[in-house]
Amino acid sequence: MPFDMSLPAVTTRGRNLALLAALLGWMFDGMEMGLFPLVGKDALRELLGSGAEQRQVDNWYGIVLACFLVGAATGGVLFGWLGDKIGRVRAMTVSVLMYSLCSGLSAASQSPEQLAVLRFLGALGMGGEWALGVALVMELWPNASRAWLAGWIGAFGNFGYLICGGIKLGLNHLAPGQLEGWLAAGLPADWAAALTANRNWRLLMLVGAVPALLTLLIRLFVPESEKWTKEKEAGRASHWSERDLIGVLVGCGAALGIIYLWSLPPEQLDLWPRVLGSVVGLVVVVLGYLYPARGYLARSGLPPEVRARTLGRMLLAAGISGVPLLGTWAGLMWMYMWVSKLPGGDVPDATALMQMSSSVGAALGCLAGAVLADLWGRRPMYAVLCVVSMVSMVAFYRLNNKYDEVFVLSAGLLGLVSASFYGWLPLYLPELFPTAVRATGQGFGFNFGRIIAAAGNLQMTNLLRAFDNDYAQACAIVAGVYVAGLVLIAFAPETKGKPLPE
Repeated sequence: MPFDMSLPAVTTRGRNLALLAALLGWMFDGMEMGLFPLVGKDALRELLGSGAEQRQVDNWYGIVLACFLVGAATGGVLFGWLGDKIGRVRAMTVSVLMYSLCSGLSAASQSPEQLAVLRFLGALGMGGEWALGVALVMELWPNASRAWLAGWIGAFGNFGYLICGGIKLGLNHLAPGQLEGWLAAGLPADWAAALTANRNWRLLMLVGAVPALLTLLIRLFVPESEKWTKEKEAGRASHWSERDLIGVLVGCGAALGIIYLWSLPPEQLDLWPRVLGSVVGLVVVVLGYLYPARGYLARSGLPPEVRARTLGRMLLAAGISGVPLLGTWAGLMWMYMWVSKLPGGDVPDATALMQMSSSVGAALGCLAGAVLADLWGRRPMYAVLCVVSMVSMVAFYRLNNKYDEVFVLSAGLLGLVSASFYGWLPLYLPELFPTAVRATGQGFGFNFGRIIAAAGNLQMTNLLRAFDNDYAQACAIVAGVYVAGLVLIAFAPETKGKPLPE
């Protein structure tokens, strides 16, 4: 791996520890993101009761995913702000601890509402860790290493998906009652029975608490970014204000309000009030999430053209992030619900094998996406990924008609193509913003893309209703979002070969 290792020993050790902590953090992020799609159907069927209709399960699946995405978006802004104010390392420690504890608590959920709230709270920390880890690593490592670093960022996130799938696959192949017997040796019998009921979904959610151990490594051994330290010494970190977070809270409330609008049954609220409320809500979300950056820039004394360019790039980053995120969460993630409807797909191993294949392909795609973007240029690579992702998603959903080896392999191919964006994004987004606002800028850009994905994900129930619960047709329609990516990238600056802006 072509990293520049010709650095003083202490500096190299510190950078390596920062990279290790960030890679582990992204791996655990992947576990956090991969948990609910893997167990969501089993969890919701238990929480809603055996008499729940498939429409109710689909509706709550979309709601929980949307709450998770809104939480991640809010966390990216909140912790990005915190990282620019108090430092990357301290803020990252808090973010990892938060998503670990909330994920573990999800195992105790007694209703879909509780599960949605805990997924939202856990995602606050997960979204923050992504932005902080990217800012820290990109600032500590030399410019020549950025493409490989970006690829490994995405790859380790998908290793987390792979680990989740592997754990579930292993649990599926234990003898009946064996796992419950092991747990009953150290836990009350009713706890052991609850953790292993409905294909072990509670136990798998409990695994999400493991990353809390990572906070010790981060806090004790990881050095702070030298670039951020210089910004603090120059007094620029003091331009961040706590009162600016009010805007983020208002924006978050508006995003949750949009989820509420679309969660209501059709007989309770017509289409047009939902659409109008969503448009107004999205405007409030944009203004609220931008408020901290606007306040900082206004107090920084920077020229008006610099402030305008920074805000414009934040909005552009949100758009180019939102396209692949919407494709992933409103397209690819629904294959977990689709597979059980296919001949041969309603078996315990189906979702685990599908996730493992998809995550291996995605890890390779992340590396390829970053490295090829470094060779060909950021804008051409993004355009190529949009075209290939659209074709791959339509082909996956329209050509597969049963669960078999071909289905599993094609899930890996779709993962390879569609996840290549997640190697491209951590390479490109840091190159848009100067050090003083890098964590906030890329945190807003990537994570506000999740708001776009959440809004689109909420429409899946309507699409399914329109196509008579045909998951394949509905998800193939979602692939059209990549056309918007081709338009947006035409307005993006090319940053190939340029150092990170100071």
